[in-house]
Amino acid sequence: MPNSPLEPVDNKILDALQADGRLTNQALADEVGLSTSPCWRRVRQLEESGVIGGYRATLDRQKIGLGVLAFVRVKIDSHSEAEAEEFSNSVARLREVIACYSIAGDADFLLQVVSPDLDTYADFAMTVIRRLPRIKEMQTTFVLKEIKPFKGFPVGLG
Repeated sequence: MPNSPLEPVDNKILDALQADGRLTNQALADEVGLSTSPCWRRVRQLEESGVIGGYRATLDRQKIGLGVLAFVRVKIDSHSEAEAEEFSNSVARLREVIACYSIAGDADFLLQVVSPDLDTYADFAMTVIRRLPRIKEMQTTFVLKEIKPFKGFPVGLG
């Protein structure tokens, strides 16, 4: 299933579950136009194939006290596989880093970071990020307003 295009009904299932992961099988079946047994089987296939990797609650970061959202572009001083792996492993352990990407262009990594406030971010940046292995340069961009926060992937584009 992951190497072939999904069927339109699978896309409907994925859209519905991304919007509300707590839908009952009956409600999901009604929404996508299937009876309950075929709907349940399709969801199981999507789970077993890894298309659906899990279910979780979507939180409002500001309501849980995380007022700062920042993107940090990082250059490392060496590009060997071992050193990039060491950096990646270090970043993966940081709770404040909610996403990390290896990127092309004038930086090597892009980190998405949350923090309660600017002072806490500044302390984290200077005492933690700056001390990560092989950091050559870092640049922070602060989010002023979330125009379109991540709500799920646009299924059916592929």
